[in-house]
Formats: sequence, structure tokens, C-alpha cells
Amino acid sequence: MSIPRDIQEFLENYPNNHSDLSDTNFRFYSNTKRCRPDDLLIDEIHQQWFGDYDRLEHKHGFIQWLFPIQELGMNWDAAPLHPDEIELMKSEPRILERILTSYRLMLDFYGMELVSEETGLLKRTENFATRYKNLSRSSHNYLRISRILKCLSELGFERLNGGFLLHILNEQSQNDANVNLNTPALRSSMDRWWANCLRNETERDWIQRAISRVRSASDGFVFTRQMYEDALSRRQDTGSFGDQP
Repeated sequence: MSIPRDIQEFLENYPNNHSDLSDTNFRFYSNTKRCRPDDLLIDEIHQQWFGDYDRLEHKHGFIQWLFPIQELGMNWDAAPLHPDEIELMKSEPRILERILTSYRLMLDFYGMELVSEETGLLKRTENFATRYKNLSRSSHNYLRISRILKCLSELGFERLNGGFLLHILNEQSQNDANVNLNTPALRSSMDRWWANCLRNETERDWIQRAISRVRSASDGFVFTRQMYEDALSRRQDTGSFGDQP
């Protein structure tokens, strides 16, 4: 399956991009600049919007502020992330805490909860059924997820991407009859976009092979919850998911 152009540029770390003096994203995540058009500080979004699913579904300008990447988006009031800004943001512990809070905010919107910041392990929330249903039907969220994964990679949290992708894969493989995450559109976004949002080539290859086994299922292979947890534990202990998915 061909890699989309935006993903290829991400994997190559945007070779045609040049740094400038913009610090828009740094100031927003420092809680000193308000986003537009919502006119809120990052801490205000975290405090006021968590669990407000209608607002998170129907508003669109905030996602580029919460998850900046080195690409232009549809909100012209937001600024792309710049190389110098990336290092500046990664050097500030409070900014990194806010990025994790943004991730938790969107995970909850999707019916998921971050169990471990170290491994990226996820679990379902109590209301996962309605949130999964919304995710399966609301395809604009697929573009959002691509942005979230790219942003996490840019800002030092790429380890979380594997936890997200393998959680989705487990839900699709082991619990297909009980969840709504195995639609053709969602699978297409996952297989072509999300699964490529890792610059670590070894992890990217492992996850893609796991997805391929689940999609073919010619040998009755099921990617179980135990396999998911074991893979993340192996990576934490050894630095690798292992030899075989």
C-alpha cells in the first residue's frame, strides 16, 4: 500500500521546512497565548472541555492548537510547528505535562484511557460503546488522529503511538462482534495513515506486520489483549516489541 505524501514528508522530517522565529505553539502551551477562534488558554480547554463530547465533536479549530505539527491545516489562525520550537517545547516539563493532558482529553472522547505514560497502554472507558460508535461514524476524527500521532512523535512521545495502534488492533481482532472499530473507512485510515505515523522503522514494521496478520486472518490469528500488553511490556524491558507480531 502506497504511503501518502503527507506521511512520507513526516517520516523524512519535512526536509523542505525551514525554521523561523515563530513561538506561537510554545506560548500557547506555556498557557500565555489564547487560541483562536475559541479564545481559550490551554489550561482552560483542559478544565472546561474534558468530557464535553458535543463540543469536541463539532468544533474544529482547537485540534491544531492542541496537536501542532509541521504542516499547515484548515485553521489559518493556528501556526505550524517549527523545528526550533520543537526543542524548546520538549525542554519544558510543564509543557510536556500539558501535551499528555491533551492526549488524555482526546482519548476520553474516543472511549479510551491512558493506563501507562511509560508504555502507552490503553484501556476502554466505561462509556466506550457510545464513543466507539461515534468514532466509527464520524470520519473527520480520522484526520485528527493522524495529527495527534504525528504531534506525539514530534514532541517526544512516539512511544504512545504503538500503545494506541495496538489497542485499536486488539479491539478489531478480539472483540469485533462487540465494538464498532472495524469499519472499512476506519481500517483504511489506520492501515495507510496511522500505522505509518512512527519514525521508528523497526516499530513501524512490527505494527504493520501485526495488522497484516489480523487483516488476513488466514491462520485464525487473533491479536489478544494479552498479546497487546505483553508487546508493550517487552518493549519497556528490552527496547523491542519482539521478533514476531
